[in-house]
Amino acid sequence: MNRFEERRILITGGTNGMGLAAAKMLLAEGAKVALTGINPKRLAAVATTFKKPHLVLENNAAKADTGQQLAAAVANWGTLDGLWLNAGVAVLDDVAKVDCQSFDRIMHTNVRGPMLQLSALLPYLKDGASVVLTSSSSAYEGAAATALYGAAKAGVIALAKSWVSALAPKRIRVNVLVPGPIATGFRDFLDDDVKAQFEASVLNEVPLARVGHAEEAASAALFLLSEQASYITGSQLPVDGGLLMR
Repeated sequence: MNRFEERRILITGGTNGMGLAAAKMLLAEGAKVALTGINPKRLAAVATTFKKPHLVLENNAAKADTGQQLAAAVANWGTLDGLWLNAGVAVLDDVAKVDCQSFDRIMHTNVRGPMLQLSALLPYLKDGASVVLTSSSSAYEGAAATALYGAAKAGVIALAKSWVSALAPKRIRVNVLVPGPIATGFRDFLDDDVKAQFEASVLNEVPLARVGHAEEAASAALFLLSEQASYITGSQLPVDGGLLMR
């Protein structure tokens, strides 16, 4: 298939995990792809594959100028057919130890970042474009260890609901990807023992009894970005092995 032939798609958080998997699929389907990331090694590695006419940009969603940076780059690159606001950061948090610093880091990256990015990029989104946001099953799980992260990802869903109405006059569709336990390295900040215990506790609740692959989540995101989903807006698409059963 060449669903994305000559289409321009921007993916934030695109240098690893789901974002990178999607970028490789888009490349195979003829798209022009822009990716963002913050890790210098990953940026350098991806830049060797995604050369012109593609873009590989250092951009931190937690920074106040995240939107202006992206808009400046896109203004010189071309208008967008699709935008996947995928950049995020996860932590396990003890509710008794949450402080302003940890709160700001999570909320600035996962909630404020997408808001500022969409606002700045809106003039560069074509009529009929598609916007996808990455939330998480943590928004619904109510796990004691992910109160702050879950709240941030619930905020992403709330943003999307408002954007559905706000962007409808331009026929821009807005949908949410809701990944469950996906093998993306997203939990690599944990000690090995803690990560194993955490993943085991989650997998006990997953009917398919396995962790998902980055490509499985990326495929769902690409569906929402494509014209195959032309009559879908305001949806929340779980890719979670049945964890939420919503």
